[in-house]
Amino acid sequence: MAKNFEEDEEMTVELELEDGSLVNCAVITILTVEDNDYIVLLPLDENGDNTDGEVWFYSYSENPDDPNEEPELGFIQDDEEYEKVADAFDEYLDNCEFDELVDE
Repeated sequence: MAKNFEEDEEMTVELELEDGSLVNCAVITILTVEDNDYIVLLPLDENGDNTDGEVWFYSYSENPDDPNEEPELGFIQDDEEYEKVADAFDEYLDNCEFDELVDE
């Protein structure tokens, strides 16, 4: 299951990497896999573009008691968990392509 964002409303987040540099990322979607939420981010260069198609997966959680609190992102440490998220994202992309074909 995926939470989709409006096409004309591109959401972005700024991530601080381990080396202290900042990367602006477009939010592609939030996926739920085995009752856990994951966010899919598309890293953007200084021009707001992504030329290599690389996406990043992070665990994602919000504080249900405070919707204004910043969501928490975490690294996915387990290879099996990562593969499940990658498979869910592939399925999400397949569904997007199918929806585009149906809409035409």
